[in-house]
Amino acid sequence: MTPTLVLDIVGLTPALLPHAPHLQALAQQGAMRPLQTVLPAVTTTVQSTLLTGLQPRDHGIVANGWYFRDLSEIWLWRQSNRLVGGEKIWEAARRRDPAFTCAKLFWWYNMYASVDVAVTPRPMYLADGRKLPDIHTHPAALRDDLQGHLGQFPLFEFWGPGAGIGSSRWIADSSLRVMQQRQPTLTLIYLPHLDYDLQRFGPHHPGIAAQVAAVDALCAPLIEQARRMGGHVVALSEYGITEVSRPVHINRALRQAGWLEVRVERGLEQLDAGASDAFAVADHQLAHVYVARPELLPAVAACLRALPGVEAVLDDEGKRAAGLDHPRSGELVAVAAADSWFTYYHFLDDARAPDFARTVDIHRKPGYDPVELFIDARIRMPRLAVATRLARKALGMRYLMDVIGLDASRVRGSHGRPTDRAEDGPLFITSAPEHLPGDGPVPATAVKQVLLDHMFGGRT
Repeated sequence: MTPTLVLDIVGLTPALLPHAPHLQALAQQGAMRPLQTVLPAVTTTVQSTLLTGLQPRDHGIVANGWYFRDLSEIWLWRQSNRLVGGEKIWEAARRRDPAFTCAKLFWWYNMYASVDVAVTPRPMYLADGRKLPDIHTHPAALRDDLQGHLGQFPLFEFWGPGAGIGSSRWIADSSLRVMQQRQPTLTLIYLPHLDYDLQRFGPHHPGIAAQVAAVDALCAPLIEQARRMGGHVVALSEYGITEVSRPVHINRALRQAGWLEVRVERGLEQLDAGASDAFAVADHQLAHVYVARPELLPAVAACLRALPGVEAVLDDEGKRAAGLDHPRSGELVAVAAADSWFTYYHFLDDARAPDFARTVDIHRKPGYDPVELFIDARIRMPRLAVATRLARKALGMRYLMDVIGLDASRVRGSHGRPTDRAEDGPLFITSAPEHLPGDGPVPATAVKQVLLDHMFGGRT
């Protein structure tokens, strides 16, 4: 077996590669191909396809979250690997050689995966409402080892308005320690840094080049360690982020049509999914639309198609063609135009938005919310506002970190819809080009086999 390092560098594209000298050198010494992604091109769906070789219809991860019909609840960003169907790459590799080992470091659906080493963010949620940074590891003792040497995982640099290079640096440092100590056959590392400013400012912002160089610098010691282990190196991405200028308030349209219901709590409006005839779970540039009664499908589809910024509405036939015909999918699937993305907003008046709308709360919101990357522009002294709330937290007082705005027009980059140009989409770089299949783009469904060939030998 040949040890293989896989770096998942979120948002890296052929167009951005010239700003990444170490990764560009890897591509020049080996090979770089575009990666043909799946719909939706979002983190958990693409990662599940890369690791199983299956379409979403088969592994079941139809988005970063969906409507659990049996619970009548929307859940995003779950963590159990048991949600992912199909044989995973580490299971296939272990069948070929029982001595195979795998370290899965910050890739999604990491908890209770049948790998040898796993590390993933897992905050502590205390009874008084506080959220404290932490990680979940397998083996369990690795948690204390990593945080003892590197300090507490910087959760608030992993997502939210403070998201930045610090979280990816911690991931890279912890991954290097795992590689040095445990020498895995397959090391999977997720580096999310580019996701942040690409969504905040878009791919054409002049500051993006420096952020590409920053995450590239984190890759250098990991690549060097893989070489010391005599291994191959693969660098890939899940999607490309494209410039957007139009938020599409899909749930507001469904509410105005009379299909979406809300529950009023203390004067604030909560989406009542179980009582609604139609509602959307928005996820970047894709939205699963759940329709309670079949006779409503034509009218709901027509409503969606009439919305500015909606490029396509997939029915049963469309979902089959896209590989999204899974029971977790909505009855309809809306795909945004290239310059647009979907908000989760179901409230028509910002004054009646739920209290969590102005916080970073990825689990309670009934859809993805990239506005969490911004401090509300109306807050005149944001540092003081955050410090005041943190002081209340430190004193054990009740507090609400309500510093996120509701201005969706601030988001300048999105993904989920496969890009029109290959140079703006994801890529696949390898130090061992002899293991690449044929010519042209590498299909996401082929990556599992390509990585097995890297480890066990294959195409020449």
